[in-house]
Amino acid sequence: MFIRHLKWLLATVLIAGSAQTQAAVDRRGECFSVVVSGAASADGWVMMAHNEDDYIPQVVNHWKVARQTHSADEVVQLDSGAVLPQVPVTLAYVWSEIPGLLFSDSYLNEMGVCICSDACRSREDRPELTGGGISRMLRRIVAQRARTARQAVQIAGDLVERFGYASSGRTYIICDPNEGWLFCAVYGKHWVAQRVPDGQVALIANTYTVHEINLADTLNYLGSSDIIRYAIRRGWYDPQSARAFDFAEAYADSETAAADENIGRQWDGIRRIASDPPPYGARLPLSVRPKRRVDIRDVMGILRSHYEGTPLYTADSATGCPHNQKTTPICRHDTQTSLVAQLRGSMPSEIGLVYWVCLSSPCTSSYIPFHFGVDSFPPCYSTKSIQPTEAEYRTIVDQPFGVDETNAFWTFTRFRHHVEQHYARVGVRVRHLLDAVESRACGKQAAVEAKALGLLKRDRSRAMELLADYSRDAYTAALDGLRHVQFGK
Repeated sequence: MFIRHLKWLLATVLIAGSAQTQAAVDRRGECFSVVVSGAASADGWVMMAHNEDDYIPQVVNHWKVARQTHSADEVVQLDSGAVLPQVPVTLAYVWSEIPGLLFSDSYLNEMGVCICSDACRSREDRPELTGGGISRMLRRIVAQRARTARQAVQIAGDLVERFGYASSGRTYIICDPNEGWLFCAVYGKHWVAQRVPDGQVALIANTYTVHEINLADTLNYLGSSDIIRYAIRRGWYDPQSARAFDFAEAYADSETAAADENIGRQWDGIRRIASDPPPYGARLPLSVRPKRRVDIRDVMGILRSHYEGTPLYTADSATGCPHNQKTTPICRHDTQTSLVAQLRGSMPSEIGLVYWVCLSSPCTSSYIPFHFGVDSFPPCYSTKSIQPTEAEYRTIVDQPFGVDETNAFWTFTRFRHHVEQHYARVGVRVRHLLDAVESRACGKQAAVEAKALGLLKRDRSRAMELLADYSRDAYTAALDGLRHVQFGK
């Protein structure tokens, strides 16, 4: 199946019109990410979470790609047409694919390196690009090659410095079981990265959050050697001032940095989790210390937030739906998929790495767990690798709601569409039903994993079958929950 999928990708002109498409994504990119350091998480290992928000219409596919060996003459072709040598072995990875977009896929590889991104517009207007620069393939190359998050940052940095970054700017969230990093790419050949401090949680909307940097402290910072010199040359930083160099202040697009939708979402995430939440304001911290150890349900709750309990919360007067507020909420109408990655190094990767996947807006959906050791996603988690048209999208979502067990994306997307029309009446019931599904899955997780661990060495296939059954049961339970919701006039 995957070979056929690759051939299809190569046969299509994926990049036709991509500059125009990606410009729209950069303007409207409203993703949101969370990094929980190991010392701040309930299980003692790094967790990473992400809402992927992209303009409608889209489709999301999930794939598991096996480790592969390559010949000495193989090359990697970038979307710009530039090439670089392939490595002898590429690692296995899980892939959340949004066809047709250059900056929206997420990956988790067999070493526990996970990568996704939030668009962060920069002020750079004179980018240096070689061979057209690098875009979509940056994160795939990282997933294929990196054995640690730190190595992933170094690989990404080398790619940016070699080819130049072919978009205004972006923060890549890169984690492994031990470390979480925020990698800030700037249009052209500049970048900086900061490690999320131990015992803290980082929350990222769509503007840079890395501020003071110290590249001499390579435990916590990495970046382009001329990151400060270049800012001075462009007039973005005055070394004679009394203020220390601030990367975000120097490099971020000022309008994007001051946008309520970015300040609001970061603040909303912080106030839900911080032991000492700061007031709403433009200069929020990169990370905060949580009031208690953070578990996966806490993170899922953040990803579902609409500013409940704050003056920013509003809802549509006709439907009661909170998705399209004036100040963009974390959970949105155009959230295409959401993930929570448990990156536990205390168990074999087959069991310790869990990719919890939610399709469509998290408040109308359920996170389903997938352990890395299972060879493939269920067929219902993939469809045609092509961006749907507006007409195709409308034809599907406007139909009366019904569960299609063979297609997870369209089932949850159509369900979200109908819930939004009746949110005031069914929203609370939907959450109760789907919370019960997640509570049951979380409650069973430890026992299922203990049994799988016991089986792993003597009967690996049976162990993986047990984990696949666990995922299947959660998916079936979620669909049953959807069936209990009645939409009327």
